[in-house]
Amino acid sequence: MEKKPFIPIKDLHIYQLARRLSTIAWEIYTKMNFEDKKIMGDQYIRSTDSIGANIAEGYSRFHYLDKVRFYYNARASQSESTDHWLELLLERDKINQKTFDEYKTISKELQIKLNNFIKHTKDEKEQQS
Repeated sequence: MEKKPFIPIKDLHIYQLARRLSTIAWEIYTKMNFEDKKIMGDQYIRSTDSIGANIAEGYSRFHYLDKVRFYYNARASQSESTDHWLELLLERDKINQKTFDEYKTISKELQIKLNNFIKHTKDEKEQQS
């Protein structure tokens, strides 16, 4: 069996996309007033930052089931931040359409790549069996 080279987490494309979402989310969050931060901002930033955190934690796990579980958590956080909080922020005029579209575009790319990453992780395990 051929041993694959280790890719540092910072070089992993799905992690880079998650970090880009965190950067955008932080820019949104820091412009919010105290009340908006407490009502929706805190949960929005937590769900967004959780995407990259779960990818990093899963990537550092040894067993593929552990890895996949954290990648599933990342995918759920991505959905929470994008499909719920981002939509509410736009609906409540807390962000503009340009920021919304930029976040959505990156999030859609991440969703596809994260799903492929999960599938690849599972396929690697099956090839080892």
